[in-house]
Amino acid sequence: MGCGRVGSTLAISLERQGHDVAVIDSNSTAFRRLGGTFEGKRVTGLGFDRDTLIEAGIETAYAFAAVSSGDNSNILAARVARETYGVEHVVARIYDPGRAAIYQRLGIPTVGTVRWTSDQMLRRLLPQGSVPEHTDPSGHVVIADVSVNPAWIGHRISEIESTSGARVAYVTRLGDGLLPGVDTVYQDGDLVHVVTTSAALAGVERIIDQVPPAI
Repeated sequence: MGCGRVGSTLAISLERQGHDVAVIDSNSTAFRRLGGTFEGKRVTGLGFDRDTLIEAGIETAYAFAAVSSGDNSNILAARVARETYGVEHVVARIYDPGRAAIYQRLGIPTVGTVRWTSDQMLRRLLPQGSVPEHTDPSGHVVIADVSVNPAWIGHRISEIESTSGARVAYVTRLGDGLLPGVDTVYQDGDLVHVVTTSAALAGVERIIDQVPPAI
């Protein structure tokens, strides 16, 4: 639902990956963003209206994304898709960070546009003070990309874990994700993504940003 810049880009990307896609928008002129090669359905109407959803194929849908410009419309459409039609994979774009957190805790998956953008900016501005890449619905467990002191180069990832008390979820090396094993060694240029609690994250960062202790 929603054929703005996000919705049209998402629809085109999904179709290129081989998926059948239907796009709903209350303004039929918005479908021009899909271009002439888009083969999916274009349905004019409200994304939370049942007749509109049925016309778009909601009864057999695998997933539903509500990405219109209105928070209320997005969350209402997402709830109808999941609760009325049983669509398992549902997500709603939410502009209000406070609302996004509430709906997330209620079990309604959301992407908080404003918060996500500010978080991405912070991750690129600050070497420390990492913003979590993922937070569980309770807000207790986080995955974060942390800054690692160059002195750790040549040390095992397991040493980083034992020293910091955090688990390394994965490492990004030369653009590829890597699940570290017992003997995986931290290399120059690696990005380390740790799993820890939100309360412990700052302490974990401080430890990993320091020279490793002598053995």
